[in-house]
Amino acid sequence: MALQLQQISFEYGPTNGFAVRDVSVVIERGSLTGLLGPNGCGKTTVLKLMAGVLRPERGTIAFDGRALADIPRRELARHIASVPQETHPAFDYSVLEMVLMGRHPHLGTFALEGPGDLAIAYDALAGTGTAHLAGRTYMSLSGGEKQRVVIASALAQQPDVLLLDEPTASLDLAYQLEVAALLARLNRERGVTIVVATHDLNLAASICRTLVLVRGGRVLAQGATDAVLTGDTIRQLYDVDADVRFHDRSGHLTVVPIGRIR
Repeated sequence: MALQLQQISFEYGPTNGFAVRDVSVVIERGSLTGLLGPNGCGKTTVLKLMAGVLRPERGTIAFDGRALADIPRRELARHIASVPQETHPAFDYSVLEMVLMGRHPHLGTFALEGPGDLAIAYDALAGTGTAHLAGRTYMSLSGGEKQRVVIASALAQQPDVLLLDEPTASLDLAYQLEVAALLARLNRERGVTIVVATHDLNLAASICRTLVLVRGGRVLAQGATDAVLTGDTIRQLYDVDADVRFHDRSGHLTVVPIGRIR
């Protein structure tokens, strides 16, 4: 397995209560897992715990059988990469410079990128369909282009695990489909283990083979997408009545919200 969380609890402060409590999740190597739940349920916190950005108050997290807390930060960054909801660089770097930042965990102190690092960066750009943007400035890009460039930077880390927080948020429909297709291809062709936190149930249904449903900081259900994504679980998760059925033309489950039930 790639990541294993056992009975994880975390709080941001004694007055705020637990953001997640007694969470146990297994992320199998090579899987594409969706992390679903309402606002404030703990999805982003779980991703940060998986990335080692946060450390649990209780419980253990292991990567390939090693305790995450025992892995040095630079070494961990060579295995696990994160793509946040939004990226705001301090300077208006070029696209190539943004992607080369993903090589930093592989460089020694004061070392500069060499030909090998450039080749990896260009491969990451090609893999995300952004090679033609290499000379552009990051801030001149559209939202969908920026998202693909940030994913390219994460790929340049050559990680085993890629964690994404709301990768299609604020994107129009065309870019949502583009990013979804990109993630599915990276998982299928490059074997990258992917965990994606999202509110988009149809995105999760289209690309994720397994789901973890989180509400109130606890895991409500987890397992194969076809088994977990049902009208009943959506009702428990969001207090929403929804029609869930297999769509022949799309080839996967689709979710149509009907209305709130409370």
